[in-house]
Amino acid sequence: MKLLNSINYPEDIRKLKAKELSLLAKELREFIIGIVAVKEGHLGASLGVVELTLAIHYVFNTPFDRLIWDVGHQAYGHKIITGRKNVFSTNRQMGGISGFPNRDESEYDSFGTGHSSTSISAILGMAIASQLKGDNKRQHIAVIGDASIASGMAFEGLNHAGVSNTNVLIILNDNAIGIDPSVGALKKYLTNVKKGTAKDENIFECLNFDYTGPIDGHDLNLLIRELERLKDVKGPKLLHIITTKGKGLKKAEENQVVYHAPGKFDSTTGDLVAAQAADKPPKYQDVFGETLVELALKNDKIIGITPAMPTGSSLKFMMEQIPERAFDVGIAEQHAVTMAAGMAAEGMLPFCAIYSTFLQRAYDQLIHDVAIQNLPVACFLDRSGIVGQDGATHHGVYDIAFLRCIPNLIIFSPMNEAELRNIMFTIL
Repeated sequence: MKLLNSINYPEDIRKLKAKELSLLAKELREFIIGIVAVKEGHLGASLGVVELTLAIHYVFNTPFDRLIWDVGHQAYGHKIITGRKNVFSTNRQMGGISGFPNRDESEYDSFGTGHSSTSISAILGMAIASQLKGDNKRQHIAVIGDASIASGMAFEGLNHAGVSNTNVLIILNDNAIGIDPSVGALKKYLTNVKKGTAKDENIFECLNFDYTGPIDGHDLNLLIRELERLKDVKGPKLLHIITTKGKGLKKAEENQVVYHAPGKFDSTTGDLVAAQAADKPPKYQDVFGETLVELALKNDKIIGITPAMPTGSSLKFMMEQIPERAFDVGIAEQHAVTMAAGMAAEGMLPFCAIYSTFLQRAYDQLIHDVAIQNLPVACFLDRSGIVGQDGATHHGVYDIAFLRCIPNLIIFSPMNEAELRNIMFTIL
């Protein structure tokens, strides 16, 4: 860790020669792996953007230049080189630093993130604010993944940014995976762009962005060169980079779903630490997933829907066994709920599996599209209550409070796995 030992803030990185950054990238990866192996956390996403992290802070004058990491799963390297290296071992621990960017924690965390697809709207707001204050020197950068950019809110931000003359740079970190593999037509389009088989028109250029890419997101010299060039390009810009989630740890590259947040593992081999108790009770999510398959095999009106959480909600069981009736709609909670309502209106029985805090994003749809029309949509909320290390953005503590005021809605909170299973039968 010879180089990393001398790096505490981005200004230290800017003193290095460009060729030294490759060695720093290697050391930064080793540092992240060493601590996450013991302390746990989000691994793959941060390993995938090590070169991008160094390039951004090398080229731009952070924190004067604003930088937002969408979701923030990938911000560990950013935290380590922005004054938090010596406390990084407290990441996601009680009294320690947050696992996500947090405005209260550092001036380098320009905007708090935890849920996806907020970065483009936020960075556009900052850029417009800079314009209004007459500050034309400040740069505004948002890093967003290919799964997050498919969300409706991200497109709302792109739609507005494209008709602005703001100094905004959107960096699309394309690794073909969020927590689970990316889905949808945009994913297919980006795959075609990478293969050179996309149609003539570029979707981002059509939205009035100055588009560059796709380029290798692990080539530091190329990244630095492109970022330096884009600093002087006026108006909205989009840089499309291709990265590998889990880069630098073979097991994490090979099994990107598991190594998104793998728990404890061997920092040398990448092997997961064996579960401590073989007789643990099944997870609630697995009870839901297996029971749903059992019911769906008997009733062809049952549909399974999840917004980008097939593994986390265990809808993957139904997707494997009855794929024609199980849908991962991507990071699109509003669409998931209203699509379920549309299915219910046609006599189907949709089971919509959503994390508690993510359902907040579909609150209007739950009221306007489901409850007012009294349609039989069953929402199953995972990660309810205090969820520990992920912190404030992920605590599902308000679901009963914000749902119990909605008419035509029955709330059931099972005290154990048997009650969860029983209520799924009762719903029918």
